[in-house]
Amino acid sequence: MAHVMLVEDDIRLANLTSQFLQSHGFKVTQVHDGEQACKDIVAAQPDVVVLDIMLPNRDGFSVCRQVRLDYQGPILFLTAKDSDFDQVRGLEIGADDYVIKPVEPHVLLARLNALLRRNSSVISSSEQLTLGQLSINKASRKVTLDAQEVELTSYEFDLLWALASRAGETQSREYIYKHVVGREYDGLDRSVDVRISRLRKKLNDNLDQPERLITVWGKGYLCSKSAWG
Repeated sequence: MAHVMLVEDDIRLANLTSQFLQSHGFKVTQVHDGEQACKDIVAAQPDVVVLDIMLPNRDGFSVCRQVRLDYQGPILFLTAKDSDFDQVRGLEIGADDYVIKPVEPHVLLARLNALLRRNSSVISSSEQLTLGQLSINKASRKVTLDAQEVELTSYEFDLLWALASRAGETQSREYIYKHVVGREYDGLDRSVDVRISRLRKKLNDNLDQPERLITVWGKGYLCSKSAWG
């Protein structure tokens, strides 16, 4: 039974969401305050966190930024704002996905299942990849570059693995969304672009002219075989 921590200050909405998820086999813990969420997420280490943005005492962005130091599980944002600013900001600080409220319950369920499937499929594997000074262990989810460990979110790790395991080949956005994000690419979603940008920073890539994670315009992204030292 997967444990969902639902951080939502609208009690009625939280109760309805909890009942729906429980009816589909989830264990749900509710938290209604941002400050409390920071403590409970780290203490409980739930399988997935559903995190609203507008919370009392500490907003969802601040909660996500703080707990990412000690919690590596998937975080899904609930946002009432249909704007790229909120979506991109959430992804930049370590969220794995987002849905815009009011959300259709079955859409939320599908997103949660996709996040959980992605995490569980990684844990069962013992594969290792080495590209120059870049080393990726799929079982431990550990990445090192130039003998230094690189801290990645679960989504960033899976995206890097998808590209590095097929280094030298261009991976289309459609492929990445289907096999990493867990849904079809709608032509508008910018979440992969944001995470590629974050990965470049963490992997010391050239941000103006990337050499490690390369944008192939009109096609997708390519992980270089030879630019890792």
